[in-house]
Amino acid sequence: MHRPPAPTAKHTSVMDAIEHSDTLSSMLSLQRLSMVYLKTIESVLPPGLSEQMLAGPIEDDVWCVLVKHNAAAAKLRQLLPAVSAHLRSKGHNVQNVRIKLMSRTP
Repeated sequence: MHRPPAPTAKHTSVMDAIEHSDTLSSMLSLQRLSMVYLKTIESVLPPGLSEQMLAGPIEDDVWCVLVKHNAAAAKLRQLLPAVSAHLRSKGHNVQNVRIKLMSRTP
């Protein structure tokens, strides 16, 4: 039975590779920040709504929230002024929150 070679010191983990790439580390930082934003707004959302949302991309001062279905997107649209104000009150530079409906796979 053939075994793959044991890892050596020359092998690099995925996380090491990401951290050493300016582009990838920047993308990872933005994704982590987006997840912080999502956690931050949970307190202004009705129960169950945060489970219908995923942290999306950040571009400058615009944060995108991915939403699983139309009803959740509609409710979030109603709450956008409160969500944006809450993020800014916590020191986050978010001037606009964009909602994107996630596509369903057949």
